[in-house]
Amino acid sequence: MAVLAILAHCGPAPVFAQAPPSISPKHSPQLKRKALKKKPQGQTFVLVGAGDIASCKEPEGARATAKLIEKIPGTVFAAGDLAYESGSQDEFESCYGPTWGRFKDRTRPALGNHEYVNPTAHGYFEYWGAQAGPTGKGYYSFDLGGWHVIALNTNCYARGLGGCGAGSPQQTWLKADLASHPNACIVAYGHHALFSSGFFKWHALHPELKQLWQDLYAAHADLVLAGHEHSYERFAAQDPDGNAAPEHGIREIVVGTGGRSHGLLGFATPNSEVRNWETFGVLKLTLLPGKYIWEFIPEEGKTFRDTGSGVCHNQPKAN
Repeated sequence: MAVLAILAHCGPAPVFAQAPPSISPKHSPQLKRKALKKKPQGQTFVLVGAGDIASCKEPEGARATAKLIEKIPGTVFAAGDLAYESGSQDEFESCYGPTWGRFKDRTRPALGNHEYVNPTAHGYFEYWGAQAGPTGKGYYSFDLGGWHVIALNTNCYARGLGGCGAGSPQQTWLKADLASHPNACIVAYGHHALFSSGFFKWHALHPELKQLWQDLYAAHADLVLAGHEHSYERFAAQDPDGNAAPEHGIREIVVGTGGRSHGLLGFATPNSEVRNWETFGVLKLTLLPGKYIWEFIPEEGKTFRDTGSGVCHNQPKAN
């Protein structure tokens, strides 16, 4: 899991009432000068992106989704497997750069397994620099208004990462990070998914992520975004064991549709609500105070879409 470049908004300078020149300020009915008050308005942010993006051998898909990103302002999340086949520095410059690399300054990336063809993901960390989080770790967080956004490194078996289980460096960091944002709405993204209807289960399902999900669930996280499967799939809110949990569950959306290729889906996994494996596109999240809107936007010429909304679990309840 920003996905996603933090926007700041400044209001206009206060405007004061003034007496007409012909009236002495001493006797003016507008002597008491008060700033014109505006009702506070909640900020809206956009987090948009996908995973499984650019290949020099077949660049058309990444070009198509880059055209979509070009028209959508906001923070871009890039959910792993960004530069095929091995995430080398040359592939980032030659394959990713001409497409999604045009939005590099507003992108918050996450690591995929192809970045780890080099065991240290050297090309990835060289290309992104500080945007990728601490070198060798690749997990970090940032805020978009009242939303706390977490980029995870889901390559739990990567050398030097220390796994994703209880007590691992990433799990320890995640738990502390969540504790420091107790009232935030939460979206996380990474490359691999805990749940998927992908055809090859050895590729689609990643139970090693369950501890991270348990921490997110305990903190009332709202969304987890992933890639890896080259398809789109949206799940209903569920707990880390895969039980439907409409009140406090996490909605997972797999969006490995960045342009690399298409991958078959198998029979629907429980709680899977929407699936499509024939369309490149991007997921646009509109993050508002206390709620969110999701929209899958397809490449030009395709008709598949998916849209809906949800309420932030940590939104204060009305009395």
